[in-house]
Amino acid sequence: MQQYEGLERAEIAAYPLEFSGAGGEYFRVWIVNVLLTLLTLGFYTPLARRRTAQYFYGHTLVADSPLEFTAAGRRMVVGFLLFVLLYALMKAAAKTGQNTVVAVMLLAGAALAPYIWGSAMRFRFNATRWRGVRLQFTATWGEVYRASLPAFGLALVWAAGIALTGALARAGQGRTRVALLLGLAVAVLALTLLCIIRLEYNYKSLMVARSRIGGQPGRWKPVFGDFVRIWLATAGVFIATTVVIGGLLVPATLGGSLALLRGGKGGLMPVLLGIAAGLAMVLLLFLASAPARAYRDARMFRLVWDNIGVSDIARFKCHLRPWAYVRLRVKNIVLTLLTLGFYRAFARLSEYRMKVDSVTLHVKGGLDQLAGQLAREEQAVGDAIADAVGLELIG
Repeated sequence: MQQYEGLERAEIAAYPLEFSGAGGEYFRVWIVNVLLTLLTLGFYTPLARRRTAQYFYGHTLVADSPLEFTAAGRRMVVGFLLFVLLYALMKAAAKTGQNTVVAVMLLAGAALAPYIWGSAMRFRFNATRWRGVRLQFTATWGEVYRASLPAFGLALVWAAGIALTGALARAGQGRTRVALLLGLAVAVLALTLLCIIRLEYNYKSLMVARSRIGGQPGRWKPVFGDFVRIWLATAGVFIATTVVIGGLLVPATLGGSLALLRGGKGGLMPVLLGIAAGLAMVLLLFLASAPARAYRDARMFRLVWDNIGVSDIARFKCHLRPWAYVRLRVKNIVLTLLTLGFYRAFARLSEYRMKVDSVTLHVKGGLDQLAGQLAREEQAVGDAIADAVGLELIG
């Protein structure tokens, strides 16, 4: 038995993923995209996204072979123009007082949101290839809409919260009413968070479990509780960061504001005080949220890539360190602010590199055997309607 297990372990080969892009090289791609997007009033956006995807995919090496992004630019432009047209029609209806039309369009958008998301996944998967074998997203529309139920639950939670808030506001004064309003606010926020977590879990699990490379299905191991724990830890990081940064910023802001009040001679000082306090609060939230968001991104990335695979023939392992990623994100934000945004390209590339370089592909058997098996079993799966109108881009 031990000899057999040793042989089985020996047959599993490890292939670390690698990102070969360079900051200066990607900066040229990024700055051209920014300039053309500005010159075309935003209409270059889909082509900019395509160039960006091609660069990152082409420099992401999986077992020494790069990924490919093969999406047609024309289809991406059609999808973008359709989205812009629908948005312009809704804004025009709102400005001309056609509230019924706006309401119908909003409801239709909400009903179509899962379809748009599913079409986007089909498009992105079908446009991704490795060694000539493409990825596929094979979830049915019923599965997509069932996975999207938390989004509809979120809408119901907020609708009920608004209705109950209005009813309590008309109930008159009293401590009981205030306590009920606070309890309602806490309940709405808690249910909102649970809906968001569940929606993220449903979508990620569906993306992996219903993905195919060749004829092989994806394998998904995380459970909902894993996502909840990451979100709770993220909330703890946010609170701790807010307390630390608030302890540094609030005394300085209050001291400066009190000095303005003591030296003021007119009614301008209270206005300046309010502006200073408001700006300090915005800065505090921005600074406090950045480490928390980076921490959540890193924890979620590691959870997913440490627990997925391709059938029983390949699996991924991830050793991304969340706090190292947080430090990188904070450094990137500081440098981006100091360079008036021009460091953004280098920041994005460095964060992507840290993620990719933390993942290792473990393959049972030889790599050439795996690639050959995937190529033989590849099956064409597509969505004719989504492909025709290009809706798969939106989302």
